[in-house]
Amino acid sequence: MDTHDSTGQFGLRAGDHAEEVKDQARTSLLDGLGSRLYDPSLTEAAMTELVSEHLNDFFVTNSTTLRADERLRITQSITDDLLRHGPIEPFLADPSIGEIMVNGAKHIYIERGGRLELTRAQFRDNAQLRGVIERIVGRVGRRIDESSPMVDARLPDGSRVNAIIPPLAVDGPTLTIRKFTADGFTIDDLIRTRSITPDVAAMIDICVRGRLNLLVSGGTGSGKTTLLNILSSFIPSDERIVTIEDAVELRLRQPHVIRLESRPANIEGKGEVHIRDLVRNSLRMRPDRIVVGECRGGETLDMLQAMNTGHDGSLSTLHANSPRDALSRIETMVLMAGVDLPIRAIREQVASALDLIVHTSRLRDGSRRVTHVSEVVGMEGDTITMNDIFLLPDYGEIDEHGMFTGTLSPTGIRPVFAERLAEQGIHVPAEVFGATHDRHLRGRNHGDGWS
Repeated sequence: MDTHDSTGQFGLRAGDHAEEVKDQARTSLLDGLGSRLYDPSLTEAAMTELVSEHLNDFFVTNSTTLRADERLRITQSITDDLLRHGPIEPFLADPSIGEIMVNGAKHIYIERGGRLELTRAQFRDNAQLRGVIERIVGRVGRRIDESSPMVDARLPDGSRVNAIIPPLAVDGPTLTIRKFTADGFTIDDLIRTRSITPDVAAMIDICVRGRLNLLVSGGTGSGKTTLLNILSSFIPSDERIVTIEDAVELRLRQPHVIRLESRPANIEGKGEVHIRDLVRNSLRMRPDRIVVGECRGGETLDMLQAMNTGHDGSLSTLHANSPRDALSRIETMVLMAGVDLPIRAIREQVASALDLIVHTSRLRDGSRRVTHVSEVVGMEGDTITMNDIFLLPDYGEIDEHGMFTGTLSPTGIRPVFAERLAEQGIHVPAEVFGATHDRHLRGRNHGDGWS
């Protein structure tokens, strides 16, 4: 079919398929707006309005036989393709979806309720997918090309983005988006979903306010960053907080927050700023609290030194399979700093710096739960000693909905840090830890109520 008449407009026959009309409308839009589609002076709202106006004119001028809902769908689809995120835009808007995984143009998976689903949505081709990736990373000053084929970035709502392209991704560009909710999770949400119990939530709240140094550990996708965001909300609003991340994800509500973000090298291989550089710089910024999104290298040593030199109440996360594994990983990451320290000296730093490890896991039913709350007690010989204060048993029944029925429960040990909190006038009842008799307690009982 000849798609152009003498005036350059599309001549459409009645009954043309909606997809054919969409292709023609898209071509008309590209021809009509050209470089204006990439005008940096136009906001997304202004660009969306411009696209909608042009498409409405197209439909009127060509007298298409499409219904109003079909025109609306075509307009939305073309707008998503050119200005937003193409076929994954509806998934980004769906609050029930936690993660989006694009394995090349033709395979888009989502995670809903902890389970993976293959969707029917597809990109037209790898070029369209590549364009969406470049649009995402370009917004935060990152780049992705053959010389730098991997990138971490974020969406405007804070959702985490990872992309990798050929030649490293053999089957085409791969995009992974871990979504953040519009309003963010709260501790009440975790209690409602049984990720944590009210007693544990109240105890951790007091530990953060009491300026204990706290580490969140867990596997990939276990909810570490979500939990860190919630724990950070417990920091009093009158304190100066410095957050340090590879890609900004934390969304603190306090008024006095300074957010620092690492920077990759430019196309000439210059200008890179590591997390470690930011941690060291933060010490000169008079912080009351330092929150590191994730420790994954030599910055761990600087974080430990900050915790040991008056910056109490610091928070961070790291990947580990258990609280004990977290301590081993810290040792390894300190050695990555290139400082020749004996293992015992590293362990003494760790034992002195850390107070509490909160470990999260993704269980076999797809839920994300806090499974350990463990206190770092001190050193015995060359070994760091720990006490599990709360545990989620690794056994339990499955209910009629296929969900794990276990509950995070106290072990009966009252932690050493209860004494430190008591010295600040913060009293934690022994019953919270399941310690109802003096022989379970360390030190004297300082009261019965929360304060």
